This record gives sequence, C-alpha cells and structure tokens, in this order.
Amino acid sequence: MATIGSVEDIHAWQKARELTKAVYEASGASQFRHDLRLQSQIRAAATSAMSNIAEGFQRAGNKEFLQFLAIAKGSIGEVRSQLYTACDAGYLSREQFDHLQAIANDAERLIGGFMRYLRNSDLRGPKFK
Repeated sequence: MATIGSVEDIHAWQKARELTKAVYEASGASQFRHDLRLQSQIRAAATSAMSNIAEGFQRAGNKEFLQFLAIAKGSIGEVRSQLYTACDAGYLSREQFDHLQAIANDAERLIGGFMRYLRNSDLRGPKFK
C-alpha cells in the first residue's frame, strides 16, 4: 500500500467526500428542499462517513481506526437507504438515484477493503508510513 500521510490520501475518504458533495447538490434541488428533515438527515449521514474516516485516522492505532471505519460504513448504508426514500418521494430522478447509489456503493466497497487491509496488517500507528 502507498504511504498515507494524511486523511486526504485515503481513497475511501476521497470517495466519501465525493458522495457528500453529490448528496448536497442533489438535496439542494427544489422539491428536496421542502423536506427539511430528510434533507438534513441524508446530509448528516454523508458527512458522518467522511468525518468518521478522518477521526479514525487520527486515533492511536488500527483497532480504533477500524471502529471508526465501521461507523463510516454504517453511515454509507444510511445514505443508501435514504436515497430510496428520496427517490420514492419523487425528489430524485431514477438517473440521479442510480448515480448516487453507485458512488455510495464505491465508498462502501473502499471502506470495506481498507478495513480488511487493516485487520491483516502489522501496522499499528495512526499514520501508515
């Protein structure tokens, strides 16, 4: 694995950031803006994913980092579920829904792969140099 000097180097964080940006854009659309509860909830879940990856990276070692990655993965699942609600309510087109789900799936896959790597790694510090 390449050297990770900052959270911005982590592919899972990059994808979670992409998802957060896309969720903010989609949830800012006219109909979505009228459902403030769902808008707030989906934005919070997306932000939680990238934030938990960042917080875990700053922790003392792999065990804590894995806990935060698991929370981030759960937040991605929450976003995916809320996307169904938004689509069913007519706030998202099928194309928007599919696009956001694809980003969420990629983020979930990257987080899961990183978790597997950390479980099998001899590295124990918060920075993987």
